[in-house]
Amino acid sequence: MLEWPPWDEVASILMLRDYNTRIVVIGASLLGLGGGVIGTFMLLRKRALMSDVISHATLPGIGFAFLIMTAAGGTGKSLAGLLIGALISGTIGMGAVLLIRAQTRLKEDAVLGVVLSVFFGLGVVIMRIIQNTDMGHAAGLESFIYGKTASMLASDVYWIAIAAAIITAICALLYKEFELLCFDQDFAGSLGWRVHLMDAMMMGLVVAITVIGLQAVGLILIIALLIIPPAAARFWTHHLLQMLMISAFIGAASCLLGSLASALPPRLNGESMRLPAGATIVVFAAAFFLVSMVFGTAHGMLRRWIERFSLSRKISQQHLLRMLYEAHHGETAQRVSDPTPLSVCLPRDFLLENSTWSSGQLHGILAALRRKGEIKEPGGNMFCLTESGIRTAARVVRNHRLWEVYLVRYADIAPFHVDYSADQIEHVLGDELVAGLDRVLQSDHPGLVIPESPHPLPYGAASSAPTVGTSS
Repeated sequence: MLEWPPWDEVASILMLRDYNTRIVVIGASLLGLGGGVIGTFMLLRKRALMSDVISHATLPGIGFAFLIMTAAGGTGKSLAGLLIGALISGTIGMGAVLLIRAQTRLKEDAVLGVVLSVFFGLGVVIMRIIQNTDMGHAAGLESFIYGKTASMLASDVYWIAIAAAIITAICALLYKEFELLCFDQDFAGSLGWRVHLMDAMMMGLVVAITVIGLQAVGLILIIALLIIPPAAARFWTHHLLQMLMISAFIGAASCLLGSLASALPPRLNGESMRLPAGATIVVFAAAFFLVSMVFGTAHGMLRRWIERFSLSRKISQQHLLRMLYEAHHGETAQRVSDPTPLSVCLPRDFLLENSTWSSGQLHGILAALRRKGEIKEPGGNMFCLTESGIRTAARVVRNHRLWEVYLVRYADIAPFHVDYSADQIEHVLGDELVAGLDRVLQSDHPGLVIPESPHPLPYGAASSAPTVGTSS
């Protein structure tokens, strides 16, 4: 039978009364914070998988360090020695990536794949050699692969805190340099900056956080702390500073919640079902990522769905306004008594037959335009433009024709090919862009007027067409 921990145990853990829980939560949270900060720059540099390479490249260093310390008469379990070996090996792996990429024409993904597989394969071979020899005691080395967050010591927390503080401080001091390196490396080089040195420094910070995090979450799960928080933060903002803070928060919160969840195991038939802290941390980080992917205010799926729906509805409404506005060019228009200029009305059946809308979609479009006061229904299931609708339709038609004329005169596109292109862009032309197009056309062709006919005019014939709207 599944049982949850008693409330007093839950309260003790949530309030961090237990020493071991306090050590694990603080250490893991600081590690997540540091990983989120430097991982943001790695993501923007399109080198998120570099952390994967570096973490796997530390494995042979751990093995070599164990063999050397054992051959020197020790047990091979000195944490400082193992981490130094991991640091050296990870740095060599990072240097191998930078060297191969600079000296060959291989794509970066191929370089990453080569270095990762070679170093990890070498590490597996060394680990097997250690297991097959009687030098020292190899038990426990696998913790560097999978991590042992729950058995973190106070000394581990001190090292993690120092590493996180140094990484955060360096990123703050070199914020502008790292920002330019991420977004325009060539421009940074043109300013005389030593781009390769800055790049190596950034990679060095990744090596540092990776080596420090090996003891806590292992070389496999440390990748998650460097990639998932910045990837999730990217859904919430367009600004680098905000992305750094959100990424740091998600990294720290994932580690905090994962550590607490691991310390609060349910019981099955009286036996504790303790969850591995490292894996639980990654699960919470993945939950943050999923929430960000759906609800992110900058690039979230929900926001994009809403924007696409709004744009689709706006396009449909503007298409119907254009149909009514251009109706006076056709013979199907039926004029009714109305004081409004261009008082052209079209029956609902005509609108339905000459469009791809279903009856329900057309009903919704007409209802929305009526609420906006841009069409009216004088009777007989006929629909006409109001003064507000005429102004909106005139602006849409003019944007359409403006773009058509621009394409014909400057892009050398045949007139019968530009209608579809103009139809796709007329709905998103902002006032500034419209004014700019108008200035370009009026500057090169003084006196040019924009046609209102349903089809683009041949090159040079636009000047004979009536004007729609006023020039900017």
